[in-house]
Amino acid sequence: MSYPAILSFDTSAAHCAAAVFAQDALQYSATEAMAKGQAERILVLCQDVLARASLTFDDLTAIGVGVGPGNFTGIRISVSAARGLALGLGIPAIPVSTFEMLRDPFGAEATASELVVVAAPRGAAYVQPFRYGRPSAAPELIDPATPPDHLRAVNLCVTGHLANEIAGNLGGTPNPTSADDDPAARIARITEWKLANGHDLATRPAPLYVRAPDAAPARDKPPVILA
Repeated sequence: MSYPAILSFDTSAAHCAAAVFAQDALQYSATEAMAKGQAERILVLCQDVLARASLTFDDLTAIGVGVGPGNFTGIRISVSAARGLALGLGIPAIPVSTFEMLRDPFGAEATASELVVVAAPRGAAYVQPFRYGRPSAAPELIDPATPPDHLRAVNLCVTGHLANEIAGNLGGTPNPTSADDDPAARIARITEWKLANGHDLATRPAPLYVRAPDAAPARDKPPVILA
């Protein structure tokens, strides 16, 4: 039986994380806290985890990458690296959102009605509904104290950030969890599940942005163009 050899990595938060999943098991993973410098570090970390698993880039059959939502610059770093590696190695790069990272990688299809919640700036939250492991609607930005009524569902399970508060407001069951514990390992297991079920195999990874960047116009006046 042939097993996939997956390299997964993520820089969507203040970290560099990488993991190797092969022979139907997690072989090695590492997470390094860092607020900047991910672009210089991520491929070196990938080489490190591959070496510890006694593998090389040529042994890989797929790449899993975190696509956010999260840090705008960090997401672009990982997505660009994943696309480049996938193109060079001739293997698929599988996008894994932060919502998917929060889900149970050992029971990805188990829940018929699940609302996954990711922390957003200024006390807000990003949410996305899932049905049997696949998104059933687009993600949106909400106020956790007053979640919109259209998010209610029968036997709703609320997973992730502020799960207790949001589940209480929507009449659901809370499932508090965090992707901070070994994020690349979570990505690897979700990637393996997607490969086994034919999900997102032809989808090129792209940053998942739920809101626009916090960018202000430049204060400097534009230069004068002389004829």
